[in-house]
Amino acid sequence: MRLLLVRHGQSEWNAARRLQGQADINLSELGKSQADALRPVIDNIGPCRAITSDLRRASETAQRVSTDPAQLTQGLREIDVGDWTGRAIEDIRAENEAAYQAWRAGTAAPPGGESWADFVTRVSQVIEQERKIPCQNLLVVCHGGVIRALLQHFVGLAPAHIIPVAPASLSALRLGNGKPPRLELFNYLPDSLEFGAPD
Repeated sequence: MRLLLVRHGQSEWNAARRLQGQADINLSELGKSQADALRPVIDNIGPCRAITSDLRRASETAQRVSTDPAQLTQGLREIDVGDWTGRAIEDIRAENEAAYQAWRAGTAAPPGGESWADFVTRVSQVIEQERKIPCQNLLVVCHGGVIRALLQHFVGLAPAHIIPVAPASLSALRLGNGKPPRLELFNYLPDSLEFGAPD
């Protein structure tokens, strides 16, 4: 099985550099365009089925990148950032840069937030269940944190060693075939490169 991991397009809060966590925020107009640009790539691959986070920014991206309806699941929601939900990243960093960097590295959680270990367990359980159903290319439309969590679970890449996942980008993990899980593609965008993606 190949996991086609798509981060949602830019949201209104991504554009404002605010942390979202599980807040249900819409795509921005740019985010809609980003998702539309990825659709020909996904169509060309031809996923056998699709699943998506039930948060609007992901589910709308799923509708825009694929002709087939995606199954909604809460298990693929972004990590809960607790008291940091809705706060500007710049303000959080100004207040406590060490706490912010520890959160980005997966070694600490915001006050009232979800631990990285619990988050990795939550999202990887969704994929482990999906692996039981035969499928060559499974489209997974989700969030940047979810993709980083799956990279840690399957290929051992800790979040401290992964740059942010670009909005409406495609990453791919190959699972099975008697070989260890392999990262086949990361942060692919159909018409540009992205090295400074938002959290």
